[in-house]
Amino acid sequence: MKIICIGRNYADHAAEMNAEVPSAPVFFMKPDTALLKDDVFYFPGFTNEIHYECELVVKIDRVGKHIDYAFAHKYYTSVGLGIDFTARDLQAICKAKGLPWEMAKSFDQSAVVSKEWLSITPETLTTLSFEFYQNKVLKQQGNPSMMLYNVDQIIAYISQFITLKSGDLIFTGTPAGVGPIARGDELVGTLNGQEMYRITIK
Repeated sequence: MKIICIGRNYADHAAEMNAEVPSAPVFFMKPDTALLKDDVFYFPGFTNEIHYECELVVKIDRVGKHIDYAFAHKYYTSVGLGIDFTARDLQAICKAKGLPWEMAKSFDQSAVVSKEWLSITPETLTTLSFEFYQNKVLKQQGNPSMMLYNVDQIIAYISQFITLKSGDLIFTGTPAGVGPIARGDELVGTLNGQEMYRITIK
């Protein structure tokens, strides 16, 4: 199982990060060890600044390579909600040195994925909306219509380079509103009004 993450897929988030809007989907990967196994995230000792990034997550249903855009919708039937935890201080150091920044994105427990999944069709996908709350305060809102590259475009693009397999997860990018977490925080994500996860930071 692979975790593939799309960066800068919302124009407002690219703006808040002072980053260019990409001319093609930007992706990076997390290992399966990045999955958070329970509802508690323990703040690691190698960073002083971890940010939340709430994202719609698509689960791949079948094997595909060089998938044509017209057929990309046949490769998924459900979506969930996740958090891409990012060690922002480490990421800044890596960026300043022109180095890859997997250490800031791919560390253990850095990928929250909801236990619940919503069945969708290409038509109902566009009606989804999600919200992210930090200590009961709304911090992020998003929906697929806000994406620079839609799910089918993402699947078609990634599959030109990497074979997709059943069970692979695609984090589709985060909207504006990302920010730091602290010990004692409670993080809640909702998708179409349904609570998808509730995470405690320790």
